[in-house]
Amino acid sequence: MASLIDVRDLLALQGRMEASQLCRALHLSLPMVEAMLGRMEAMGKAVRIQQEAEGCLTGSCKACPEGKSACQQEWWSLTGR
Repeated sequence: MASLIDVRDLLALQGRMEASQLCRALHLSLPMVEAMLGRMEAMGKAVRIQQEAEGCLTGSCKACPEGKSACQQEWWSLTGR
């Protein structure tokens, strides 16, 4: 089983990653990775970066069943500390 150190090392190597990418790389479930990232964020070791996808058309979110949240990407990166 992967540890917080494994998550930190992978983020250090890749720069920034999505939680789903971390799941695949470390062979962990998404809830486990999200819990680890949340703990690292609370300790000040990781930061969450949210950005909207550039390919999203203006106004298309109204017709999308998932709404605007489907267009946002969430990345994780290590802090500079």
